[in-house]
Amino acid sequence: MDRKRVAILLGGRSSEHEVSIVSARSVMAALDPARWEPIPLGISRSGAWLSPTETRAALDAGARSFESPGNPVLRSSEALAALDSCDIAFPLVHGVNGEDGTLQGFLEIAGKPYAGAGVAASAIGMDKALMKALFREAGIPVARYSIIRSWEYTLAQNDSMELIEHAIGYPCFVKPANGGSSVGVTRARSREDLPDALAAAFTHDDKAVVEQAIAGREVECSVLGNESPQASVVGEIVPDRDFYDYDSKYSASSATELRIPAPITEAAARDIRDLALRMYRVMGCEGYARVDFFLTPGDRVIANEVNTIPGFTSISMYPKLWEASGLAYSGLLTRILELGFERHQRRVRA
Repeated sequence: MDRKRVAILLGGRSSEHEVSIVSARSVMAALDPARWEPIPLGISRSGAWLSPTETRAALDAGARSFESPGNPVLRSSEALAALDSCDIAFPLVHGVNGEDGTLQGFLEIAGKPYAGAGVAASAIGMDKALMKALFREAGIPVARYSIIRSWEYTLAQNDSMELIEHAIGYPCFVKPANGGSSVGVTRARSREDLPDALAAAFTHDDKAVVEQAIAGREVECSVLGNESPQASVVGEIVPDRDFYDYDSKYSASSATELRIPAPITEAAARDIRDLALRMYRVMGCEGYARVDFFLTPGDRVIANEVNTIPGFTSISMYPKLWEASGLAYSGLLTRILELGFERHQRRVRA
């Protein structure tokens, strides 16, 4: 069997730049060398594309981020030639300009097969406001939420805070609508907390989602597949602090516990798996995604969000859930890439 060249796209302009690099390192190390040849293509914080040679040099030097000036994508002839020479792309760029459909649209225009969700599902998955509206329309239970735009808040701060208090109440979570890894997320316990919480969210996006704080456990399920997706066992996150924030997820000193499988009833696990597949289909996801929930003390399942490019680090929940389901990391990556090829072939035939 001929080895296929895989363009590993990593880095990017978002606040999750470093997480993307860690995920990409893990993926490149775990790909089956008999089947796949990884070709790393780094994207700097400024959005410049690095050649494979520049990317490898940075990775070999232990870089946690790409600061090389590189070139804007349309003038990155070496990077584009490398991408063109690859059989498939594996986008591992988290956050804005990577996970939001823009990179997927670029690959669609280029006619390049790629792993993971398509343009529409990626865009919806990145925008928490759109995602929650879609789920609510589909009858999927979500926490109470409101949308606050930065200019609305600037023009009428008291009105915005009163809307939050009447529609949501306290405690609540204030999040950038477009973002991930809990960057810019704050728990607000009173009106006094709201100005700083909204300012933190507006640092990353001009639209904030203010969401009811659910009293319950945080559980997750991994989904894999195109037309006939499958759901993994359910895992539980027990954060080492007030909520599952960026440091709790990625800090080496984090004492956050991942319980796999989650110590919940069989009925609750079945409900979570069924709802994960429903959310995946409602969004039109393909390839893979991680689906996050809250489980109340009465075993009511409430949808949180779908992450179309979940973390792929050695401690990330997505691959760990599949490992517990009987699919090892290397085999999981192979299946994700195969699904990318299958979708591309289906669209070419259409």
